[in-house]
Amino acid sequence: MDWLERAAGLRQWSRSGIRAPHKPLLLLYALGRFQRDAAGELRYSAVEEDLQRLLTEYGPPNRTTPAYPFHHMVGDGVWEVRTDRGPGSPGSGVRELRATGAAGRLAPELRAALRREPSLLGRMARVLLDLHFPPSLHGDLCASVGLELEPAEAGQLSVAVPRRRDPRMRERVLTAYEYRCAFCGYDGRIGATPVGLEAAHVRWWAFDGPDDVDNGLCLCSLHHKLFDMGVLGVGEGHRILVSQRFVGHSPAAREHVIVLSDRPLIGPQPGALPVAEVHRSWHAGQVFRGSPRPAMVS
Repeated sequence: MDWLERAAGLRQWSRSGIRAPHKPLLLLYALGRFQRDAAGELRYSAVEEDLQRLLTEYGPPNRTTPAYPFHHMVGDGVWEVRTDRGPGSPGSGVRELRATGAAGRLAPELRAALRREPSLLGRMARVLLDLHFPPSLHGDLCASVGLELEPAEAGQLSVAVPRRRDPRMRERVLTAYEYRCAFCGYDGRIGATPVGLEAAHVRWWAFDGPDDVDNGLCLCSLHHKLFDMGVLGVGEGHRILVSQRFVGHSPAAREHVIVLSDRPLIGPQPGALPVAEVHRSWHAGQVFRGSPRPAMVS
């Protein structure tokens, strides 16, 4: 049985690029728990808060529940659920999962495979990360689910992932924005080498975002992370959006994030393609969180 293909083929609700990472997040969480306690199980009432936090931080902007993947991932052959009454899930209702003492864990065949081949765990995690989340979030997400990946696992693109990134995108995007962060203008270098500047996908590569300049922004490391977390976005007229859900009281939070609200993007240079409307709209609907703050009053 090819467990990498099983991880890559988790059945998810999908339509027009709408994100539904519920099952991948649950499976990553279960792999992290297995890494720490191979014999343990996940009682829904005990892990519900953890799973809800993962969905809130790494899921789509709309409110959702971990009860859905807890029940439905059984059908993917990687997960099993039992209750106080015996094997089988009571359904996807939160009350039923709590009241029946529902508990889940990795399927027996998968647990056996992970014991025989410990490196399989890291490779499955890499498939889930590559297919559903941008690289800027991989480290934080692994920390959130308690996964410790070896360096080789953390950098290895699995054969189960059908697409390959275009290594030329970074240079094209940074050139288009003249090696400056499109949000703050940061342009640091050591000698001739840019430091802390990255090419961000607007529509995530994991969701069919192309490696094209009009789907990219040159961003500093801080603003790349905030962009992928939905704190920052790009609005109409290519002006910067700052989520009202972002809270920061320090001068640094104000100067580096809050004051950006409604400012125009810096770049791209004349002749380079700006962010395409179709990609901007995808990010606004699938990543940006809540409503934008109004422009700061001087």
